[in-house]
Order: sequence, then structure tokens, then C-alpha cells
Amino acid sequence: MAGVPDFDLYRPAEEHDMLRDSVRALVEAKIAPFATAVDEEARFPQEALDALVANDLHAVHVPEAYGGAGADALATVIVIEEVARACASSSLIPAVNKLGSLPVILSGSEELKKRYMTPLAKGDAMFSYCLSEPDAGSDAGGMKTRAVRDGDHYVLNGVKRWITNAGVSEFYTVMAVTDAEKKTRGGISAFVIEKNDEGVSFGAPEKKLGIKGSPTREVYLDNVRVPADRMIGDEGTGFATAMKTLDHTRITIAAQALGIAQGALDYAKGYVRERKQFGKPIGDFQGVQFMLADMAMKLEAARQLTYAAAAKSERVDADLTFFGAAAKCYASDAAMEITTDAVQLLGGYGYTRDYPLERMMRDAKITQIYEGTNQVQRIVMARNLP
Repeated sequence: MAGVPDFDLYRPAEEHDMLRDSVRALVEAKIAPFATAVDEEARFPQEALDALVANDLHAVHVPEAYGGAGADALATVIVIEEVARACASSSLIPAVNKLGSLPVILSGSEELKKRYMTPLAKGDAMFSYCLSEPDAGSDAGGMKTRAVRDGDHYVLNGVKRWITNAGVSEFYTVMAVTDAEKKTRGGISAFVIEKNDEGVSFGAPEKKLGIKGSPTREVYLDNVRVPADRMIGDEGTGFATAMKTLDHTRITIAAQALGIAQGALDYAKGYVRERKQFGKPIGDFQGVQFMLADMAMKLEAARQLTYAAAAKSERVDADLTFFGAAAKCYASDAAMEITTDAVQLLGGYGYTRDYPLERMMRDAKITQIYEGTNQVQRIVMARNLP
């Protein structure tokens, strides 16, 4: 495929290593110091958004043609991973910007891309993704949001649930039923909705276990009139676009899981070197060493799978669906195990909010759930075995 960077399946190129170093330095200076407060106060990480925008890291996937950095899939993974290492809530800024805007990039008209990718690239707007509903999660066939043609417009009515960064984002990719009889086989269409469109409103922020700094709200659509040219692709292609999008963006959730797990492992390693019991650092005990070895082994296996999936995303390989699901599933399961073990290594301290590991453990849990539960990922993998 012409123009695709020649990076190895399992080893980032030198420019990716340089990107990691620069993002890590930025995160440690501008994002990490606020991570605890963002979680404790359950507030949007404005400091992170400001820092990411100032350094063109908030939506690195946007093509250069629209003013973006034109970063490849692996570079996007590295940005998300490094931000999540310090603050999972903040990592949802670049991750969800890709999730929300990728349908436009994949299926939108050139006019639509220019209209919405340009402000996203500049940092003037964020993009969210509206697929799930109160009664339709993995079962998109149960979708109730309707879009009815009315002259040169569509009128949308419905409720979208579990929408990340809702109320903060200016733009929303919304899936709606245009032909109830066809359901997912040509009955769902995709639209760009703007925050200020008449009839758009938001529910109260959900009170969540983790990622408390990233607002999750319902999006209400009450007779929202949308110009027909804001449809993404042709009528009835919305579900296909949604599935193509998830093939690529599940890898970003794997990246978030990697970052959370790496942050937990790093903190636990430092702690066991300093904490003394029975006259020596607890890191000298074989039982603790075995735990750390297992944590590092799972993390590296997850990273290699995720980077391989990112390479396949860039090339749009035939087995991308399998690898995207596998990376998301394995990395998130590993993150949950690694953060749980990290809490264990700190003993009672790990269970308190004075240390960051209980936050990382809480944040890790959602990576097993959103963008398709890991049970659904296993169904996807089984249907797409290489």
C-alpha cells in the first residue's frame, strides 16, 4: 500500500521511539501532576487538553490534507499509551477524537472531511462517537434512534448512552435507523451532529468506578434537523462504517490498557525496591520477583500484539478484524491483572487513595468493557480466525 511507513510488525521505527520520548516528557511535566486531582474531583482534565493541543498531540491521526499531523496508527497508539501511563482519563482525548472522527475519514465526503477534520486538527473542537443506547449496546440491531428524511434534511430522535466526553466535544458521529426493516443490514446510517444543533442536549455525568475525569453522559436528540449533506457515506452504510471504525479503534483501547498497566508496573517496581520487611527490600523476595516477572511478561506480550495490530491497521490487512479484537481483549485483560497485582504488592498502601495504584486498577476495568466487552471480542475473534 503506497505511502505506508515501513515499520516492522513488532518493532517501532526510530521516529516512533523519538515520539515516545517527547510525549513522555510532556506527560510528566504537564499531565501527571494533575492526574490525582482529576480523579478525586471527577473533573475534565483541561490541563491535559491544553498541553496536548499546544503540542499537536490531541488528534495526531488527522491527515495532513486537513491540517493534521498525519500520524500512522502506531504513532497514535504510542501517544495514547504514554498519556494513559500517567492519566487514563486524559488518554481518552486522543483516543476518542480518533473514534469519533474516523467514520468521517473512512466514509465521509471530501466536503465533510474538510468541514470537520480541520477544526479537529487545530484543537478547536473534539469529536465523540454515539453508537450505544439504553437498550442497544453490542446488539446494534436493537437501536431505536431514528432519522427520518424531510426534504433536504433528516430529523433525528433518540437517546444515546455511555458517550465519552459528551458535553465537551463539539462534534458527534451518530448512528441512527433510517430503515427499521433492514436493521444492521442496510438500515442504519451515520450523521455528524453538532453540539449546538437545536434539539441536542446532555444528561448528567455518570458516576463511574474509574476514568472519572472523562465525562460520560447520555446524548438526547429531540427533533434534531440535520442537513442531508451531514450524512456520512450513503444511506444505510452506517453500520458497516461503525464496524470498520471499531476494527481500527479497538487498538487504541489496547493502547490505553498498555499505558495503565505500564504505569502500575513502574510504580510497583519502585515501591518494592524501597519497602523493607524482615531486614531487606521486599523486591529481594522470590515470591515478589515472580509476581513482577509475570506482570512484565504479560505487559510485553500485550504490547507486541497491540503494535502488530497497529501495523495491520495502517496497512488495512485482511486479518485486521481479528487482530484488533485480540489486541483489545488481551491487553485489557492483562491490564486488569497487572494493576490488581500492583495493588497487592503495596499491601495496605495499595488499597488507599494516597497511592495511585487503586486509581489505575479502577481505570483498567473499563478497558475490558467499552468498545465491545471482552466476551464480544472473543466472539469477533472466533468468527474471524486467521
